[in-house]
Amino acid sequence: MKITDHIKNFAGATQFTFEILPPLKGQSINALYNVIDELMEFNPPFIDVTYHREEHLYKDAGNGLLEMKVIKKRPGTVGICAAIQGKYKIDAIPHILCGGFSKEDTENFLIDLDFLEIDNVVALRGDALKNETYFKATPDGHNYANELVGQITDLNNGIYLDEELQNSHSTDFCIGVSGYPEKHMEAPSMESDIHFLKKKVAAGAEYVVTQMFFDNQKYFDFVKQVRKEGIKVPIIPGLKPLSTLKQLNMIPHRFHVDLPEALVKEVIKCKDNKAVKQVGIEWCIAQSKELKESQVPFLHYYSMSKSDNIKAIGREVF
Repeated sequence: MKITDHIKNFAGATQFTFEILPPLKGQSINALYNVIDELMEFNPPFIDVTYHREEHLYKDAGNGLLEMKVIKKRPGTVGICAAIQGKYKIDAIPHILCGGFSKEDTENFLIDLDFLEIDNVVALRGDALKNETYFKATPDGHNYANELVGQITDLNNGIYLDEELQNSHSTDFCIGVSGYPEKHMEAPSMESDIHFLKKKVAAGAEYVVTQMFFDNQKYFDFVKQVRKEGIKVPIIPGLKPLSTLKQLNMIPHRFHVDLPEALVKEVIKCKDNKAVKQVGIEWCIAQSKELKESQVPFLHYYSMSKSDNIKAIGREVF
């Protein structure tokens, strides 16, 4: 079922959803099933599955030379989505990136999803490689997420890269994209960031899932701004509970989001990560309850493939 159809059916009752990471290469999918099993009591209508592009590693090849190796640490997104839909009978939503995909790769990826009866995708630009300062598109790939959305929309209209195809099949993907209540790290201003969000919606995006935030007012202000700019698609809030002291510095640095001073003060008081996790749970419960009262269609949790804190939150909110 499409996410837009799930939203039509929610009838004002906020639903629980979450995102998982594929397991590291060499690990079994059973650990992921254990996480999902723990969270199924909240009846999620869908689960997002992230995609992780290749990494470039350089190893000493001798004689002062370095050998570049290309690896994927977390493969399996498509297989996991198919497995989830088969095992749990709910929708699984794969992320698809600009980075690491040529346009031909993208088309073939989408064809596989269509054959597997996967109805939804989240289209993202993706991050730069670790050895790159700025994002660089794969040769004959997309530079921006709105271009990727455009290709998916084309396929929904039966338009393939090979213009000579006759009687081509039209796919029917519901397309999600990301939104940033505190603006994307590379955007010079919130206004410019919303400008590019409008381009993604104009290209065919049907809903938006936000980057994590820890101050609900940031989300409410963001929704108000995008509505003022004529963006009418659903805006789904994405939430992540703090769980370690290290995240106090890592999250603002990596994701460019602010942590409220009240939350920072509570975390600083903690003697260990167990106490930090409890603070994170309680803060996220308060966020969730306020957002639920505002009748958002979903509360979408970034689980990092761990269930204990998300389960504790779910039991207090749903």
